[in-house]
Amino acid sequence: MIKLIKEVIRRITWWNKTDRLGPDILSTHLLLFIPSLSRKLCMKKFKSYGEGAEFRPGAYGVACSNISLGKNVIIRPNTMLFATSNTEITIEDNVLMGSGVHIYVTNHEYRNSELDIIHQGHSKGKPVVLKRGCWIGANVIILPGVTIGENAVVGAGSIVTRDVPRRSLVVGNPAKIVRYIDD
Repeated sequence: MIKLIKEVIRRITWWNKTDRLGPDILSTHLLLFIPSLSRKLCMKKFKSYGEGAEFRPGAYGVACSNISLGKNVIIRPNTMLFATSNTEITIEDNVLMGSGVHIYVTNHEYRNSELDIIHQGHSKGKPVVLKRGCWIGANVIILPGVTIGENAVVGAGSIVTRDVPRRSLVVGNPAKIVRYIDD
């Protein structure tokens, strides 16, 4: 019984100190359900957290201290923001995002065919930037090093592997420009 109590105490201590948020971090996740406590928690955890920003229950943030959320940015359930201790995700003001968006700043290495991928580590991180006013549809995946331009639109379910120009509409896997949005 003492061993179990010590394990619970270690887990709660880790939950409170870790640089992440999500349903797997129970003690802080519960705070996301109470708006005033959620805002205080997010202002403490994230690099920056703009006015009107929300990080909703069910979303994940890894390396929160390297994630910036601008004004009026809402991170919806099932969204996963994977920064690292030395690579940032920046989401500027008024970015609209659907549920289930995944953003990654690094990927697994897979250069050595003699070694299982799980043992090869990760590539060097590349920052991801979502510029002001862009719209990211539900279940979009944004890969390392990508910048989404101002007022660009990424269609639902797209996989973004390269930069998206401002005022463009991209869709698909990999995401490609369908058209430009008139000024």
